[in-house]
Parts: sequence; C-alpha cells; structure tokens
Amino acid sequence: MVDTSKTHDLAIQWFREASPYIKAYRGGTMVICLPDALLDTEFFNNLIPDLTLLSHLGVRLVLGFGLRAQVDALLQEEQEPSTIIDGRRVTNDAALAAILTSSGRARARFESRLSMGLPNTPMAGARLSVCSGNFISAQPFGVHDGIDYQHTGMVRQVHSEELQSHLASGNIVLLPPIGYSLTGDIFNLPAEEVSTETAIALNADKLIFFVDRLPVDQDGQVIREASANTMQQLAPLQTNDDLTRTLNRAIKACRNKVARVQLLSLDDPNALLRELFTRDGGGTLLTATRWENLRVATIQDVNGIINLISPLQKNGALALRTREQLELDIEHFVVCEREGMIIACAAMYADTEAEPDKGEQESHEILGEIACVVTHPDYQGQGRAGDLIAHLESKARSLGVTTLMLFSTTAAHWFIEHGYTEQALKNMPTPRKIAYDDKRNSKVFTKRL
Repeated sequence: MVDTSKTHDLAIQWFREASPYIKAYRGGTMVICLPDALLDTEFFNNLIPDLTLLSHLGVRLVLGFGLRAQVDALLQEEQEPSTIIDGRRVTNDAALAAILTSSGRARARFESRLSMGLPNTPMAGARLSVCSGNFISAQPFGVHDGIDYQHTGMVRQVHSEELQSHLASGNIVLLPPIGYSLTGDIFNLPAEEVSTETAIALNADKLIFFVDRLPVDQDGQVIREASANTMQQLAPLQTNDDLTRTLNRAIKACRNKVARVQLLSLDDPNALLRELFTRDGGGTLLTATRWENLRVATIQDVNGIINLISPLQKNGALALRTREQLELDIEHFVVCEREGMIIACAAMYADTEAEPDKGEQESHEILGEIACVVTHPDYQGQGRAGDLIAHLESKARSLGVTTLMLFSTTAAHWFIEHGYTEQALKNMPTPRKIAYDDKRNSKVFTKRL
C-alpha cells in the first residue's frame, strides 16, 4: 500500500499558508487576459480547474482573451492577406468575419470546459455560469500614417455597472476582443486593451496577463516585482514588442487605481495558483508603489517580530527580549511587511527626555540607540535593513538626536559600510556601560547625525 501521508501533509500545509490569501481574495475582482496562444493548448485545459477554484473561493472573474492565431489560421485557409502593425490588425471585411467566427468558437469552448462536472476529476460538481455581451463600446481606430484600419477600433467605454451586476450574481464574464459602436458597427479590439480598460473601470483588485516571457532588468535577470515608475524605465529594455506593449498597459492600469498587475509565464502550468497563493509567487508583479510596506509597528506585529528575532536570540546574535518587553517597546519599532508577513524590523530609542551627564552638558549631546535590526533570511541582501536604518536615522534627526549608537556581535562590517564607527566601551555614557552585557561581548558603534 502506498503511503500518501507525506503528500497529504504537504497539501494541508499549503492550505494553511494560503489561508490569508483566500481571505483577502474573497469578494475581490480579478481580470485575467488570456492570449490567443493559450486557447488551443493543454495549458488551457489545465487552467480551467484553477479558474474554477478561484470562483468557488468567492473571486469575481472577468476573462478577456485574444484571437490572433485563430484569425490568422482562418484567413490563411481562405487565402486572405492580413496586416498587423504595432500589435493592431488592419481589419478588413474578411478579417472581421474571421474574428466573429473565432469569437463564437472560443466562447463555446469556454462554456463547455466550465460546464464539466465529472466525478473523480478536479471539476467534479463544478458547472459554473458564464456570460458575455455588449459590455464594451468602441470607436474607430481610424487612419494612421495613411493606413485605414477599417474595422479596427479602440475602447470607448466599459459598461461597468452591467458587468458588476453579472459578477455579483456569480457569473464568470467573458470578454472577447470585440466592441460595438453607437451606430451598431462591430470593431476588432486588442485583447490586452479590453482587459486593461475593464480592470480600470471595475477598479479591479488584480489584472493578470499571461505572456511568452517575463520582463528582465539591465542584467538580463527576470524582474519579480517593481513599481510602475521603475517598470516604465525598464520597459524599453525588452526585446519583445508584444511584451513592451503589455507592460505599458500594465503601467497604465497601476496608475489608474488597479491595485496590482501580474505577468505570468506561459511556460509554467502552475503560474496562476503559484502567484496568487504563495508569498513570492512566480511571475512579475507591478504596483503603483512598492508592494512592501515600511511602517511603524503596532501591537498586532508583536508575534511577527518574535518569529523574526527568535532564531537570532537563541544563537546569541541578539539580546533577549520577552514578549512583555516587546509590547512595552513596540512604539520604538519599524517593520517591513510583505504580504502580511513581517520580514524585517528595527528599533530606535532616543534619550530626548533623559538628563545629560556631566560630560554631555557642554555639548548638549542627545544620544539615540539603534537596536534589533533583523531581516528574514529569505530576503537578506536586498536593501531592506538599509531602508529601515535610513528611516530611523531620519526619525532620530527630527527628534534632535545628535549621535546614534548600537551594539553588534555579527554585523560589524555592514554597519561600518552604513557610516557607523567602532568605539571603545569606555567612551560610552555611564548608563550604557552599566547595561552592557559582558557575556555577549558586543562591539560598540556610533554615527554622528
């Protein structure tokens, strides 16, 4: 008999770790843009159970989809020429007919897959309701550089109230790359534009694109997260024009109150669930601002700080702090929070109310102390500790602190690199010398502000 207990334990642990995301996404709206290359692959069949899971978890889903490959195939069968310029097709009568045919087939395929409910499959008892309609008003794209794009259009309006009504009823909304004008004309639209404008109109929680490749930085490394401003600087570095256009639309969405835009690779069949239900995901995340939150700690952060600092307290790298001490001192801490987890912390204590000793009277020295600078091992070497220190130094200056000091057993070089100078213990104020723990034998560092 095969022992499946370890596999089951891993699944149970995954559910525990995914619990905060499940709660966060319930009732939220996600707009997912599926490229034409995905619809006729096994990837599409594997994606359907993932979409079903999201719907069952209470996520409101809007699915936009492209049809370029399908339209190209139909036009080739009919030996009809077609031109695509900067991502937009010059849509003549034959191309429009092919788009309408491909749209109907794609919708039927979505409906059939989302109607599955065979026992002993991931879709057992699922059967989800799907709807589509004239939710997108369009206008002609017009003539550009002397070329008449004919039946090609651009989004004029998204009828968000109608969409919200269907989403509230539990329907998955399908958005083909088609729009309708006030005069009754039909226009071919870029799927990415439809999805972006819809996400903006719905004030969606997430806009998700599937792409052939993820964006890279100056060194050719995949970008895992970036602000819209940073990505705007990196977009010209991409060698794929389709990706560059997608990035520009993602940036636009971020700047129009879409909370997060995520790019997922078509090479990863688990990309959607990995991105949504694990802390670091597997794609590229864009936000209007940095998605980590550096902030003043609150009493609710005590458990997170304890989990962060406990290993270092056990090996002697940090001085021991009880829960009671942390609760009393929590106002001195700042934390870096990532997806609900405290991944870095630091504290600063200022002697703004203490009586100066005789050696300090003449210079009116005000001393502050940096303490408990910790970054989670998975996120070290990425600048978070430096950000926390810079924040606390700025706070210290605002309080009139003239010198910051700290004690360290293992990070001497790091503090020296950040402007701190090693000092002899005998030069420290008397209260610090009295409180010094000889067993830890910490080095003493100071920095003039």
